[in-house]
Amino acid sequence: MSEQPDTARAAAEAAARQSYGKLVAYLAARTRDVAGAEDALADAFAAALERWPQTGVPQKPEAWLLAVARRRRVDAIRRRLTSEAGRDHLRLIAEEIEARMPDEDLPDERLRLMFACAHPAIEAGIRAPLILQTILGFDAATIASAFLVSPATMGQRLVRAKSRIRETGIPFRVPERTELGERLDAVLEAIYAAFAEGWSDPAGTETRRRNLATEGIWLGRLVTSLMPEEPEALGLLALMLFAEARRAARRNAAGDYVPLAEQELALWDGALIDEAETLLKCAATKGVVGRYQLEAAVQSAHTATRLSGRTDWAAIKQLYDALSVIAGSPVVSINRAVAIAEADGAAAGLSALDELGDDKRLHDYQPYWAARAGLLARLGKTREAAEAYNRAIGLERDPAVRRFLQERRAGLAAEE
Repeated sequence: MSEQPDTARAAAEAAARQSYGKLVAYLAARTRDVAGAEDALADAFAAALERWPQTGVPQKPEAWLLAVARRRRVDAIRRRLTSEAGRDHLRLIAEEIEARMPDEDLPDERLRLMFACAHPAIEAGIRAPLILQTILGFDAATIASAFLVSPATMGQRLVRAKSRIRETGIPFRVPERTELGERLDAVLEAIYAAFAEGWSDPAGTETRRRNLATEGIWLGRLVTSLMPEEPEALGLLALMLFAEARRAARRNAAGDYVPLAEQELALWDGALIDEAETLLKCAATKGVVGRYQLEAAVQSAHTATRLSGRTDWAAIKQLYDALSVIAGSPVVSINRAVAIAEADGAAAGLSALDELGDDKRLHDYQPYWAARAGLLARLGKTREAAEAYNRAIGLERDPAVRRFLQERRAGLAAEE
């Protein structure tokens, strides 16, 4: 049996999207060797791309990849270890392979792997990036971009973190409630980062990002199903569902970007919005307010527009005030400035943006320049608005958003 290389490659890509983290988690759960599991799985995918075009895609690609990865891992250890202890290790792994058939149901160890990556023995700043790489297979460059560091620096930190898991024998388990706090924060941050990466590709045309938003929501549902009393886990899932509910309205039929204020409300998914509202109300009963609940509340205020016909900007401004205290990020500050502009006027909003001017992280951050351009335009400062639009256009990667910004800049010239 033979198949076209494109068919085999598509099957391998589908297996990677659906099962990468599941396979890494399973392979690493017993040895604590995340890097070794990733290397073995990479070899298995390479073997699939070589063999599947000739032999056909196996009936259970996930089981095939797992079996090959296990054999590669044994080979790697055999090459590395020659001592008596090494032979004992090899024997144990071989027995494990023999004891489990390749077509068995694969236990899902992803949640346990996420909490291992979030262990206090791992440097706090690398926990969420480590989760993204091990669970979703993000490369260091992609993660570096999301966390505003260089790819080389991120790569070195990830390698050190994986070594730390192996050397210290960090257990793969969901922690007890008394241990949860800090570790749950890292898990939620990673889930949100995965969703945001998928959300930034609204057309769903990039293979690398495809399904990441869905994967983020799935992971959010997994965490809330295991921890239904955690208000921030509920808040994060509500936040992602509110955003996902507006996906169909973010582009028009021609594929052009549509800003939130101009979206067709009939295209919003009412069922997802209702589910998000229920989750947010449930979170509110727990008596602890956090970042994700507040961000979800902002989204709730926006989606309430479909019922009232107006946006309550004063309430949104108050929510961003609270978020600024908790999160204190420049992204929150930009959104707060926009809310101030809508509630109190463009001059007040621009003044709030000016307060951020010394933050170097904003120099290359497109939303800052787009927001600044819009407020300058509303105040009639055409030349300064055009300069800000130029900065935003130069920084934007999405062609549809770039066209939108170019049209706004062209509108400035028409007003002169």
